[in-house]
Amino acid sequence: MTMKFEVIIYQDEDGVFIAECPSIPGCVSQGETHAEAEKNIKDAIKECLIVRKENGLPLTVETNKVEVTI
Repeated sequence: MTMKFEVIIYQDEDGVFIAECPSIPGCVSQGETHAEAEKNIKDAIKECLIVRKENGLPLTVETNKVEVTI
């Protein structure tokens, strides 16, 4: 089965690329490059889905966008 997930990848203050999958709580990875972080988050997503399924948790949670005025 193939699933698509939105991921967020950004560079932190130490130069490390952090990757997060907002629809899977706690699913975070990193890499020295953007490409490495993307590869690592794919692996993390697979593992998180396996663990969530084994524990009877929903595979994903709903994500929403909210409007904020600044």
